[in-house]
Amino acid sequence: MDSSKNDSAIGDEAKIRKPAPGDGIRSLKSSYAFRLINYELYVKPNIVIMSIGLISITGVFGYIAYMRHKYEGLGYYSAVKSDGTEVFEKKKSRWEQ
Repeated sequence: MDSSKNDSAIGDEAKIRKPAPGDGIRSLKSSYAFRLINYELYVKPNIVIMSIGLISITGVFGYIAYMRHKYEGLGYYSAVKSDGTEVFEKKKSRWEQ
């Protein structure tokens, strides 16, 4: 009988995972809703997905910088109207007014 109790105790210990270094928040007890909302905290980092995201965000910022540079090169500047909207207007010299 003692051996059956020991087997069940070993099984229970195997189910309870001891936190390893680097586990962070994964080692804490949390609810299913918290894990569902904060999914990225419980998933191991994926290099492929991370690189796709990095390339995408770099492309977006590069495109925005390119478009800004293009408009500034054509003689446009960003002006803020009195209602708070930003528009690109052609630069005018004081002689043309």
